[in-house]
Amino acid sequence: MNNQTYVNWSGHHLKLTWLQNYRIDDFSKVTSVHGVCFYQGNVLLVHVDGRGFNFPGGHIEKGETPEEAFHREALEEGYVMGNINYIGAIEVSHEENPLFNADSKYPLIGYQMFYSMEIQECLPFLREHETISRIWVEPEEVPYVINDHEFAHIVLQAALSNKPSYKGKHVEKVIDTKF
Repeated sequence: MNNQTYVNWSGHHLKLTWLQNYRIDDFSKVTSVHGVCFYQGNVLLVHVDGRGFNFPGGHIEKGETPEEAFHREALEEGYVMGNINYIGAIEVSHEENPLFNADSKYPLIGYQMFYSMEIQECLPFLREHETISRIWVEPEEVPYVINDHEFAHIVLQAALSNKPSYKGKHVEKVIDTKF
């Protein structure tokens, strides 16, 4: 599988590169954090109003570490808490984007960090934030639910390969699905 792709986000032509286990030392270049959350063999997907289903995640708030931000986002969007492990990052490059504005909040090259979470506590879903629903999906069905760029299944594969109970099991099925 190719670890690079191009996307059009709101008219901006961006190059995305998946960097599994890539160490990021400068958190000022991290634009968001996301994660694959596992509970009873299924994956949590949240429906963010206006964006469809995806993994929970969002922007880092002032004073937060990426890990703290992901814990907060998982709680706000999915009403879940658990143990997390860093699995990698998507490098978001504006180098070929003719609409890039150097004065925007996004760096020329930024990163979206990804974690896997083993959910320890699942709270009632209260719809107090931007998510309107949450669903639990079998890992091999995730690519049929998420309507996002093709890296969603690469991130899922990385999270599955990080889970002891899934090593060597469903990973091949996930790779063969649509995207």
